[in-house]
Amino acid sequence: MKRWIALLLALLLAFCCSGCRNGQEDSDFSDAIEADGGELSALPPEVWQREDPEEDKSPAELPARQIVWGPGKETDEAGRPVACVRLQEKYGKYNAFFLLEQTEQICLTFDEGYENGYTAAILDTLRGKNVSAVFFVTMVYVKKEPELVERMIQEGHQLGNHSTHHPNMTGLSEEQARQEVLELHEYVQETFSYTMTLFRAPEGAISERSMAIVKSLGYQNVLWSFAYRDWSPQQQPEAADALKKLTERCHPGAIYLLHAVSKTNAQILGDFIDAVRSRGYEFRAL
Repeated sequence: MKRWIALLLALLLAFCCSGCRNGQEDSDFSDAIEADGGELSALPPEVWQREDPEEDKSPAELPARQIVWGPGKETDEAGRPVACVRLQEKYGKYNAFFLLEQTEQICLTFDEGYENGYTAAILDTLRGKNVSAVFFVTMVYVKKEPELVERMIQEGHQLGNHSTHHPNMTGLSEEQARQEVLELHEYVQETFSYTMTLFRAPEGAISERSMAIVKSLGYQNVLWSFAYRDWSPQQQPEAADALKKLTERCHPGAIYLLHAVSKTNAQILGDFIDAVRSRGYEFRAL
């Protein structure tokens, strides 16, 4: 009888200690997840806790609540953001990519909401370095800059769908979300004879429902594992600091989010490509 009581007490003690450890890990992870640049932060535990996927649910049955996420600063032994690794595990079922497989390959992506005079220089550098990238475009951009869009296609880059009107996709009805993707999709198809298959949600605003809708349209949801404060033309980062940040945070399977309105990005792109290649990485499209 005493042995049974001792065994029961030991099991209870182990359970309590496990709970304490898990609680500490949850707290540390949430604190470490604050995104660089402040765009997105504070990934709550329910985002990354593993659960059995419910593959049979329609988009309308899935949560519409916006998922607050960010790459954060905590990395694993390979330098990959822990948040993105966990997000990939949880949401990969929606054809979502926060990073690529763990190889010495990385992907450059540029968001194109409007033209600020630097895209041609970026394309020149990419052509000179023989690098293919992904350019996520909006309807405003493709209508105002058809020559640049045509050049992107002709020089072997991928066009990605960044929505028609650049809304927060999580606040739309299913029909509105579908239209945001399809209206731009059809315009690009008809105007440039190009079929887009990659989608990036404006502001990185995603929910399970919005990602499922995008997947149902035959698209992949492309997020990122690196981003920094490069989007404001009036507050551009200093070139040397930016180059150091982009290079030091390179990791296997990285998806870089850069903005083509950035003068700094246009200045440092060639040096960044050379520096990353010297570390054994190569660039790939999606």
